[in-house]
Amino acid sequence: MKLDDIKKLHQKKYRAEFGHFLVEGEHLLLELQKAAVHNPLLLRSQLYVTGAFEHWQSPFETHLINDRQMAQIADTKTPQGIIAVVPMPAPAAPVSAPAGNERAIYLHEIQDPGNLGTILRTLAWFGNFRCLLSPGSVDPYNPKVVRSSMGAIFHAPMELDVELDSLGSRFARIACLDMQGEPVQAAGFKAFDCYLFGNEARGVPREQLMALDAQPFTIPGCGAIESLNLATTVNMCAYELNR
Repeated sequence: MKLDDIKKLHQKKYRAEFGHFLVEGEHLLLELQKAAVHNPLLLRSQLYVTGAFEHWQSPFETHLINDRQMAQIADTKTPQGIIAVVPMPAPAAPVSAPAGNERAIYLHEIQDPGNLGTILRTLAWFGNFRCLLSPGSVDPYNPKVVRSSMGAIFHAPMELDVELDSLGSRFARIACLDMQGEPVQAAGFKAFDCYLFGNEARGVPREQLMALDAQPFTIPGCGAIESLNLATTVNMCAYELNR
C-alpha cells in the first residue's frame, strides 16, 4: 500500500474502502503478533518501521522507512517508529443465545473513542464477554480506540451496527443501567444475558427500554454528582459480574 493511502486510514471512510486499519506502537504490535498466531488473516499485516526498529522480529512483511515518512503516516504526534497496516477482521457472527457463560455488553451510540477502548480492554481482561455496538457508534478501528484498547481490539469479539430493537428477539433477559433500579450488588444482577448501556449524554430512549422490558439496575453512590463516566460504569459492572 502506498504511503499516501496509509495516511488516509486515519479516516473511517478510507478504512472501510481499503479494508485496513492502523496499529501503532511497540506494545500494540506485540499484541497484534500474539493475536496473529491464532488468526491467519492478521498474518497479512504490513509492518512499517524506522531504523530504530529495523531488526524487529515479526511474521509480517516489513518495510523500512525514514522518520519523515513515519511522521506522515502515524496518528500520534511523536511516533515511536513502528506501525502496522492490518486487515480489518469480519465482525463476530451474531448469536441467538449466549454460548456457555458468555454475556453480551450492548453499547448504544457510544461516541468517545477513549471510552470504547477502555471498555474493550476491560471485557478482554475478564473474558466471556462480547461487545455489541449500535449504529451511530464510534468506529472501533478509530486509531484512538485502538490505542486506548491496549490490544484488546484483537481479543474481545465485537458485533457492529446491531439495532437496539433487535435485542428482544435475541436475548430473553436484558438488563440496563439506570439511576433508578436495584443495586448491581443484588444477586439477580448476574441472571441476565445482555447488559445495555446508553450514549454518554443521552442514555437510551425510554420507550425502547420499555419495549425491551429491560430490568433497571444502578450503581449506588452518594449522589454528589449527576452520573458516572460510561467506561467506569461498564468496568464496575463487568467486575461485579465476575466477583
